[in-house]
Amino acid sequence: MSPLPIKPSNNRFLAAVDGFREFPSRGLRVLPAGESLSHSSHTVLLLEDDVALNEIISNFLTENGINVVSVRNGVEGVHAVLKSDFEVILCDVMMPTLAGDMFFRAVGRMRPHLRERFIFMTGHRESQNVARLVASAKNAVLSKPFDFNELLELIAFIRVRNIQLAA
Repeated sequence: MSPLPIKPSNNRFLAAVDGFREFPSRGLRVLPAGESLSHSSHTVLLLEDDVALNEIISNFLTENGINVVSVRNGVEGVHAVLKSDFEVILCDVMMPTLAGDMFFRAVGRMRPHLRERFIFMTGHRESQNVARLVASAKNAVLSKPFDFNELLELIAFIRVRNIQLAA
């Protein structure tokens, strides 16, 4: 059996999932955590305490047609999860106030269906705490610095899985 043809794109997974169709960017804006969304289930929650990286990721996702609610720590993330349902949660592991692993546990208690929607980001992959989280949570982990196309592929994977789980 021959492999699927891959169009000349860095986003092989997105190309395969979308039947090799390309969709233009919708130019959506980054939403503050307090702003409500009518279709929040089609939104990514981004938890990143580094201001510059938070802005870079938010802008990249927005330019690729993804709604983003951006927060700086786990406490703000808990408030956001209590207000809305999210399609994907992109979570830094090491954050002040409420670290990513504690945020993950809190979300698991409040909204268990969101546990499988997490993508963790870390610059501390060798840390024992991160290793335990990765082993117990079984979610995707991006090691910083990461390839932004890989991030898009993981978001697409979670979206497809959400659709399959809902069916």
